[in-house]
Amino acid sequence: MKRFSRWLASFRLRILFRTAFLVLVCAVLALAVAVLQGEKQRAWRNYQSVLAKTKEQIVARLRHPSGQLALLNPSRGMDSAGRPHPVLLPFSAIDFDDQDKARHAVEMADCLIRYERHGSLCVAIGNRPWIGGFIYAAGTFASGPLTPHEIGDRYLDGAHRMRVAVHIRGKHYRWIAPFEVLPPRRNASFEGVRGRFTGYVELDERDYNKQMPVKEFRGWIWQEARCLDARQNAEDCARESFFSLRLPVEELIADLLRDKRAPWPPPDLDEIRVEIVLLPPGEDKDAGDALFDSAAAGAIAPFSLNDLGELLQAGETLRIQRERDADEPIMIRGKGGANEQVSPLLTRLIQRLPIAAPDDEAAESAAPVDLEDRVETPSGSYRVILHGEADRVVNQTLSATATRLSWFVGAVMATIVLAWLVIEIGMIRRIARLTRRARQFPSWREESEFMAFDFADLEGRDELGILAGRLDQLLARVKEDASRERIRVAQEKEQWHAVGHEIMSPLQSLLALYGNPGDPGYRYLARMQQAIRALYGSASPSEAFESSTLAVATLDLDDFLVNIAANAPHIGIDNVRYTPHGRPVPVRADEYSLEDVIGHILKNAGRHRAPGTPITLALNRDDRTEPGGVTVRIHNTGPAIPPEWLEKIFEYGFSGLRDTTAENRRGQGLFVAKTYMAKMGGTLRAVNEEGGVGFYLELKRADERL
Repeated sequence: MKRFSRWLASFRLRILFRTAFLVLVCAVLALAVAVLQGEKQRAWRNYQSVLAKTKEQIVARLRHPSGQLALLNPSRGMDSAGRPHPVLLPFSAIDFDDQDKARHAVEMADCLIRYERHGSLCVAIGNRPWIGGFIYAAGTFASGPLTPHEIGDRYLDGAHRMRVAVHIRGKHYRWIAPFEVLPPRRNASFEGVRGRFTGYVELDERDYNKQMPVKEFRGWIWQEARCLDARQNAEDCARESFFSLRLPVEELIADLLRDKRAPWPPPDLDEIRVEIVLLPPGEDKDAGDALFDSAAAGAIAPFSLNDLGELLQAGETLRIQRERDADEPIMIRGKGGANEQVSPLLTRLIQRLPIAAPDDEAAESAAPVDLEDRVETPSGSYRVILHGEADRVVNQTLSATATRLSWFVGAVMATIVLAWLVIEIGMIRRIARLTRRARQFPSWREESEFMAFDFADLEGRDELGILAGRLDQLLARVKEDASRERIRVAQEKEQWHAVGHEIMSPLQSLLALYGNPGDPGYRYLARMQQAIRALYGSASPSEAFESSTLAVATLDLDDFLVNIAANAPHIGIDNVRYTPHGRPVPVRADEYSLEDVIGHILKNAGRHRAPGTPITLALNRDDRTEPGGVTVRIHNTGPAIPPEWLEKIFEYGFSGLRDTTAENRRGQGLFVAKTYMAKMGGTLRAVNEEGGVGFYLELKRADERL
């Protein structure tokens, strides 16, 4: 037990650090989950009251005349051509003769379609059939002073005029109504221009002589006295005008005369189209010159039932149905939160969070909520049912909020993990690595006079204590071994220093005699001097060759091989042939080292060739040459190399001679050649060929041309 306790104590610091960071990470996660659960608890409590307030707001809007107008006309709007169709008013009729009453009625009902340049239009019918088959139109437009039509003038295009058209059941009713000014009434507070539109059946020609106005067509207009821009006070400034029309539609009147119980409003009310255009004075005016055009682009439709979707959240549904009506109810779904980014992981987590509530209350909250009310209109009663899925709405709303704030928790977690990684990599890992290495040493300790540090006071049972206790022994042993190795290396270096010094002095004298670098003797002396420098101060020849550094530069291989063939007799190798390539072949190599490589190969080839046969040098390109490389082929005629020796001949100290007493050879020539080739980035291989042996040297090109 005591042994186990000591073993466990050796991990104390690592366990402490890692446990602390693990607890910190868990605490942050637990805090985030606790906050989510608290927010979900509050959301459950608030949802019922919020849903009830939403229902009251919707019902209040529907009980308003604008809401009743939307209920009576669920498909209100304009057709694809932009022409409005009549809507059913929540009033029996519009008092079109009175400006204040007519304006108040259309504004309260919110049936005005908004146009540019202060334009608006409401086209409607009353909700009582006994008023007659009339269509009412009221609206506003902006213009300068109105030009009236003079009574008795047979042409109507000299004044401002209203062109009105009604399309119903394949029939077309068209009127042209010029503006006629009326004298102001006595004791009237209205100070602007007051007039009327006298309706005539529109003709294709200009002359309206002896044409009688339509008796049931009524139209009134009131133009304000003040300018739209309060800073202006000119006579021709733009002013707002309000007009109201009553259009007699014979098709509707005929329906009421045929059957007093005919359905009202007409079933095809949405198919009736009304066009109203206000033209300025002038002949052949079209809609492009109009001061007001009901088919103009950019019209803004008034309030409709679909606008109630803005009051609903995602997952809530509003159902509106007329009582004792078999038609499909109007369904409006919430639009809120459609563009919210929600994390699926957070959504699943929030769904699993419990609610701290009694069982019955929790079950009631989790169930869908339906709030019902009624709205009375002149045409009947409507049921309004607001359906809310508390679980879905609360979870999605909270998920969207949590997703937006998740970056904060992620940043805190990333900071904690980063701090742990810094301590783990910068401290704990190093301590653990040093502790493992310290345990590999034996438990004995030996005093050493070379030990300059004492860590005995830091001994303990934790990581640092073990490290300090074992460090004394480790330093003593390493110091002793290093001292012995240093002595041995120093002795070997002194031996090579002596050998190198004795050889370098005669070489310096010989180089003085061959002072011309173009002299062949100078080149061989320089090669010998380079070899001595490579071995100078090294522990062994193989280490010297492997650690030597070559000065790789660009070399013309063709010219270099010409010199090699010409100078081969100076090293005792006759009959070396090379056919020049005829153009420069630049390669990357060290000149002296490459000369050593080829020299060692030529000496081996000279020893093993058949008497009287030449040694050929050639620039060769075969299939095994790598892209960007040049191959030098050295071939001699003679016995083949045993297949098992093709790789061994390049090993240090290997010699294939049966009798080594005839010549003093150490088996390092081909080793040096292959080592130098590797340092120049090339390769060297031997191949048994027909009638002899070929050595292939592959060097890197200095450019892409051969």
